[in-house]
Amino acid sequence: MSRRVAALGLLVPLIFQRATVAQTPIDSSLYAYIQSIRAIDNHAHPVSMAPLDSDYDALPLDGIPAFDFPIRLRADNPELLTAWRELFGYPYTDRTEPHLAELRRLKARARADQGERYPAWILDKLGIDVQLANRMALGPGITAPRFRWVSFVDALILPLATKALQTTPDRADLYPRETRHLRRYLRALGLSTLPNTFAAYLSTVVTPTLERMQREGAVAIKFEAAYLRPLSFDPASLAQARAVYERNIGGRGPTMAVYKPLQDFLFRYVAREAGRIGLAVHVHSADGAGGYFEAAGSNPILLESAFNDPALRQAKFVIVHGGWPHPRNTISLFGKPNVYADFSFLGNLLTAHMLAEVLREWLSTYPERVLFGSDAYKDSEEVGWEEWGWMGATVGRKALAIALTGMMRDGEIDRDRAQEIARMALRDNAAKLYGIP
Repeated sequence: MSRRVAALGLLVPLIFQRATVAQTPIDSSLYAYIQSIRAIDNHAHPVSMAPLDSDYDALPLDGIPAFDFPIRLRADNPELLTAWRELFGYPYTDRTEPHLAELRRLKARARADQGERYPAWILDKLGIDVQLANRMALGPGITAPRFRWVSFVDALILPLATKALQTTPDRADLYPRETRHLRRYLRALGLSTLPNTFAAYLSTVVTPTLERMQREGAVAIKFEAAYLRPLSFDPASLAQARAVYERNIGGRGPTMAVYKPLQDFLFRYVAREAGRIGLAVHVHSADGAGGYFEAAGSNPILLESAFNDPALRQAKFVIVHGGWPHPRNTISLFGKPNVYADFSFLGNLLTAHMLAEVLREWLSTYPERVLFGSDAYKDSEEVGWEEWGWMGATVGRKALAIALTGMMRDGEIDRDRAQEIARMALRDNAAKLYGIP
């Protein structure tokens, strides 16, 4: 299952203590309008048509210890039967092994029939016009204009050895992956080793890597740092960062207490350079998957000092997954002029009515900062990016309709404004942010 899976505690939205939420009827005309909008999906991990594609994430969870999943993210979720039927014509109402074997044949037939057009064919099924693909690189079938690249950059803030940072079974698997990614980025620049000086690291590795990603079609960069450390990227001076780098390059690697100022400086340097060349900065902020994930470190409010940095105001930040389970902290951060959030993954984790509560509060305060996202992600042959994309799109649209119906019914907005906000959340905000026609 994907890293977007959170601990079971996520299922209890304790921050929303309104009176009992009525099962608000959906305005049918508004819902039909929402269903007709060709969305821009701010966050997904589509799988390319390359055999054994493994580039769909920088930190897949294959190597971490097994952990429990919330009920809506389990393979027996009955909603998946509807997804299979609508996507692939699955004719059954159960999931016996012979019927799942038929599902696998139906999916294989669709891939064979569509060829490299298969990923775009899935987007058409989901009502998605453009999907931002969080991948190590694009691949066959995952190409512009239907797919736009979001590249991973955590490796750039980890130039030193990480042995001392592998303090949990999860991180013992995840940190070495980042080391391999950094070697891959060096090879792309024609380099085999890291420079000995910090100035050279910035000028010959970090900035050229970001510029290469932008040339190759990236519209944003992505930090998954909450899987590796807290999101408190505090101010750090160039002198502090230089000292940590030059004393430890090529060595066994410092402890986190020593390493942190270097990582903090590099996070802000990367964000500043991304803003300079027109790349948005995505940051995973939600309780994540894994039995050792440290939830306190993923609270979006930890990013406030970075968002308040005048040197970073040119960068556009996106809080991916909305900072769940702290979406009201996200509302506070919307007050910054360069902060957005998507509701990717929440359509998979939460029911439509639970998600509608989040969206109503966001859309009642900063509707121009809200972005749709599906978090389409591969878990298995039976439940892949197609099914989770269907879930995120289906529940996301329904939740949006519930939220806007309630706002109309309470006299907060009229129908024209409801339709305008729906377009903003599903498409227009992202189109403006990324320059998509």
